[in-house]
Amino acid sequence: MDALLAHKTWRSAEPIHALIYFVDEAREEYEKLGMSAPRMGYFASRAAALGSASAELVIATFYNFNPELVRRSIPAAWDIASPADVLAARQRAADRSLRRAFGEIVATSAVRRAANLAQRAAEGAMSRLEGRPLFAAHANLEWPDEAHLVLWHAQTLLREFRGDGHIMALLDAELDPVEALVTHEATKVLPAGVLLDSRAWPPSEWATACERLAERGILQSADDVTLTPHGTELRRHIEQRTDELSVPPYRLLGDDGCHELRSLTKPLSRLIVDGGFLGGFIPSES
Repeated sequence: MDALLAHKTWRSAEPIHALIYFVDEAREEYEKLGMSAPRMGYFASRAAALGSASAELVIATFYNFNPELVRRSIPAAWDIASPADVLAARQRAADRSLRRAFGEIVATSAVRRAANLAQRAAEGAMSRLEGRPLFAAHANLEWPDEAHLVLWHAQTLLREFRGDGHIMALLDAELDPVEALVTHEATKVLPAGVLLDSRAWPPSEWATACERLAERGILQSADDVTLTPHGTELRRHIEQRTDELSVPPYRLLGDDGCHELRSLTKPLSRLIVDGGFLGGFIPSES
């Protein structure tokens, strides 16, 4: 299968998963559990499939967050609510927000068909657990019953499968977490400062990473976060390798199945993006 088609198929459906990180419903459900500290709901809800994970495990599997940011939430979150309770809250938030986003079409045959295709793809990857800890943890969860939640859970699995592969590509490129963020910002896909702020690295560590990347010929200079030709080729290789590593789930669907899944999920994702469910943010990798 063409790796680019795998990328496009993932991208077409990604807002269906990604809204869980931005919607008010998620914040409300985590606050009901007692998780009102900034970012705690995010770290706990995404890590809960791992069980009562240590901060070190979350740092390793999430890859690019400042470890001190993680330690503000983990493992303290597990003293507030069990992983099972957090996962249930996350699913309730997904249910509420997707119903709000999809409206009357939430129970249509198009959503059911998209869910069926996405589930087939996600289940097709379950024989490829090696080296994919976040995917493997989520693959061990029970499937929801309702179609819109099956679609959301399937896309969550596909996103974590791809994300685990992306970390492999970053490690192969010998980019540490801050360097990965700097080179991503240097692509100019996201506004300047978004990654530095959201991942909470001290400006001094960001600047030091820029110096290292300039010395390696990846940035124009430590003060100019612009990729050199070598840096551009490195990022292109990382994204291409990520696409290649993400192919297994989509190979099961074949080209026709991928095209059908894209045609079904693009209008659903458009409802999410246009409805402001992502807060103006377009999902992207690091």
